[in-house]
Amino acid sequence: MKTRIITLIAAAMIVSLFSCQKDTSLLDDESVNLADDDAFTEAIFEDVFSTADNASIIAEGMTKGEESKSGTEVVVDSCPTITVSRPGPALWPKTITVDYGTGCEGLNDNVRKGKIVIEVTAPRMQEGAKRTVTFVDYYFNDIKVEGTKVLETVGFNTDQHLVVLVKLTDGRLTLPDGKTIERSVNHQREWIAGLLTRNIWDDECLVTGTVTGTDINGMAYTNTIITALHWTRACRFIVSGVVKIERGDAAPVMLDFGTGDCDAKAVITRGDESREITLRNRHRMFQN
Repeated sequence: MKTRIITLIAAAMIVSLFSCQKDTSLLDDESVNLADDDAFTEAIFEDVFSTADNASIIAEGMTKGEESKSGTEVVVDSCPTITVSRPGPALWPKTITVDYGTGCEGLNDNVRKGKIVIEVTAPRMQEGAKRTVTFVDYYFNDIKVEGTKVLETVGFNTDQHLVVLVKLTDGRLTLPDGKTIERSVNHQREWIAGLLTRNIWDDECLVTGTVTGTDINGMAYTNTIITALHWTRACRFIVSGVVKIERGDAAPVMLDFGTGDCDAKAVITRGDESREITLRNRHRMFQN
């Protein structure tokens, strides 16, 4: 009997060791969902950046007596009402309100409702200018979006690229079933194309930095951009770059957005395993 007990204990230890190794090296569904949620969350807050930046362009155009940055070529979206107000007679600061009302379908077939409010201290290319973005009952495809996003213009670097610091605090997405994804961001955006042209759709940025938060299951995670994320306004998702996602003691998950194609594909890698996923603006649990 003693020999049998020892044998069972040894077998249990082997199974436990194998399970532990499997958990830290294989690309399981939990790891895929973690990366999928991260890409989904990034897409929503990148959409907010694009909206805030477009609205800033419109506000500056109104200041100059123009309709927009590029006249009739600019399409911010098909449905929001954009208003600009000032607390006094000076041109700056301004408050820009992007109001989607009770809901409307706009660019990329996304349904938005509520308001995005942007407090602007100065023209967006002026060194030290700040744009503070907040939300009033704002929903993106039935996902409630919260937080405070501050865009601060650093100025032009040695390559004559405009650099903007982006900080998101208390970021939160609340899904229709009440589950939440929380996010805090410290990013730097380097404008590499399109800044000074009259067509907003050629705008491109490189994004670097880190993210922290909790996933849909309440587990803490940290993201580090390993290869700069390439954002283009004309594409609905990041087109290239690599993010390392770390959670607890598990092996990190790498999220690779590709090599520049304007598509909805990314590759997740953990250990020696990889899997391609389809990027989306709606959570996998609530697809139409």
